[in-house]
Order: sequence, then structure tokens, then C-alpha cells
Amino acid sequence: MATDFSAEITSLQNTFASIREVSDVDTLRSEVEELTHAAAAPDLWDDPDAAQKVTSKLSHKQSVLEKLDRFDQRIEDVELLVSMGEDEGDQDAIDEATSEIEKLRSELGDLEISTLLSGEYDERSAVITVRAGAGGDDASDFAQMLTRMYVRWAENRKYSVQELDTSYAEGAGVKSATIQVNAPYAYGTLSVEAGTHRLVRISPFDNQGRRQTSFAAVEVIPLIESSDHVDVDENDLRIDVYRSSGPGGQSVNTTDSAVRITHVPTGVVVSMQNEKSQIQNRAAAMRVLQSRLLLLKQEEENAQKKELAGDIKASWGDQMRSYVTHPYQMVKDLRTNHEVNNPSNVFDGAIDGFLRAGIRWRKEQEMAAESED
Repeated sequence: MATDFSAEITSLQNTFASIREVSDVDTLRSEVEELTHAAAAPDLWDDPDAAQKVTSKLSHKQSVLEKLDRFDQRIEDVELLVSMGEDEGDQDAIDEATSEIEKLRSELGDLEISTLLSGEYDERSAVITVRAGAGGDDASDFAQMLTRMYVRWAENRKYSVQELDTSYAEGAGVKSATIQVNAPYAYGTLSVEAGTHRLVRISPFDNQGRRQTSFAAVEVIPLIESSDHVDVDENDLRIDVYRSSGPGGQSVNTTDSAVRITHVPTGVVVSMQNEKSQIQNRAAAMRVLQSRLLLLKQEEENAQKKELAGDIKASWGDQMRSYVTHPYQMVKDLRTNHEVNNPSNVFDGAIDGFLRAGIRWRKEQEMAAESED
């Protein structure tokens, strides 16, 4: 079927116009100017962590601004290319225009989603914890598959990924795994992954080859920053140290360097074992604990608002996504109905479609809630 280039280009123009309208380009330019000034400070790298945040945020906002500045011209160029190709019967020009329209549609999709990420912590890096649920070895294997999926997604985007803690199962896979994705808007983007994931497949652990359903829970929290105010009373903490271990209980460290911190009032537990020293693991555990307490505080505040407005049954209920490899191939998000028929690609990190659909769905839920207030 021939491409309707007129409709395609009109769609690109309309999408771009709506993005520019909500992007507030003047404010974006001011932010880039301020960050550029901050990045030029002679003492910037006296605090490497703070410097990294400044340069990373500057790079992200510059990239968004450059895309906004270029899109007008790129859409005009592809419109001209189509016109020339059709007038002169130049198939190479038509093929080039088709390819460029695909690129523009994908990049505009990313840019459109970034305009929807306006939550208080959306700009932060993300800490993801995947926990095996019901399903025995299949569940722990599934938890490891999901962890790898998020690592591959981040690596495909050239994001830095840090493994914070892994608790291996006695059989296959992991009981739980915690990773940190360091990138602007990683939390806002990945937070829609929070919830219960379900896998249906022929179990590789069943010698009779029966179909097995297993579950894993995904938690996503924003990374704590030094400017955040989270008061943690040392008297409320129970700190245990133990020896780090690898797959199958194999010892990977001959000292008691792993740390488990329990916040007694809330019952929140954080374990860290991937750093080399107990001090490093304790510092990492405290940072994640503070992040979880910060999010818990926000959730409590949101719960109070929902109680006043009436409970809206939507967001992060059980089984938010199903992955099926038998008797058919499909991955489907049960909130958005977005689905694909290639689970292998999804497990290899191809989750952008699910992320975009989830972010749009969340925005719709927020707007619906506001309209009922």
C-alpha cells in the first residue's frame, strides 16, 4: 500500500506543534543558560557527584532544545524531498523520505513523552527492585529475566547501570535484584513499570514439560539527592551484617561486608552486598532506604488526597503485564492494552512502546482524577 505522505507530514506537524506548545522553549533556554554557567564554574568538580548531575542535566536539556530547534527544518526538508521524488519519479528520494519520516515519528514520540514527565521526582535517576513471587524456580528465573530486561533497555540507550544488590535463589535465578539506572528522567520513564508481572510458558524446570504461570513484583523509586529532607532516626534502624554470596550460595567475599538495614517503624528493609566494603554497602543501603521512605511519604500524602476524592481503581494493581510464550507469543500490558507478539525482543530490552503507553495512560488517569475534584 502506497504511503500517504501528505497525511504523514500533517501528523508530524501537528504532533510537533503540540510538543512546542507544552515544552515552554523560553524556559528551557533559560535553564540551559543557567546550567551552562554552573558547568563552567571552576570549583564544579570539587564535588564529583554534584558535577555529574549538573553536566548530565545540561546534556539532556541541550539535547531536547536542539531537537526542538531542528524539527521544523527536518519536517520541511522531508516535505521537499517527497515533492521532488513524486515530481521526478525518483524512487531513491521516496525511499529516503520514508526512512526519515519513520525516524521523525520515533523521535517525536520520545519528545512527546518527555513533555508528560512533570512529576516532582521524574527527573531523577531510578532504583529498580525486582522480586520473585509465586511460581518457584520459574518465578526466580522470571525475576532474573526482568532484571536483565531493564539492564538491556538502559544499555541500549547508553545509560549507566549499577548493580546494587542481588539475592540469588537456591535453584535458578534470583529472589530479588536491585539496580540503579543513572540518567535524566529515568525514574519518570521507568516508574510505570511498577507492579506485578506475570509469565506463562512451558517450564524449563518441569521434566514433564507442563505450562507454568509465575509472578514477579517490580518496584521503582527515585534516587535520593542531597537536597532532599528525609529524617531517619538511628534509633529506628536495625543494622545486620553478613557475608556476601553468589549464585547457589557460593561465597564471593570472605568478610562480613554485606549490610541489611531495617527501618523498624515502617518495616522497610534494604540489603546491599555488591560494594567491596561494609562502609560502602551501608552508605548505598542508607541512600536507597531514604529514597523508599521519601516515596512512602509521598504515597501517604497521595492516599489522603484519594480518600478525600474517592478511590480511583487503576494504577498499580496486580498483574499489570502478561508475558506469554506458550501456547502463543504475546506480551500485553493490561492497563493500556499495548501488546507485541515478540517476547524475545521485549526480554532483550525493547520496552519503549510499553513505557510510552504507560506514561500516556498515567497522564490520563491523573487528568481524570483532577476533573473529578
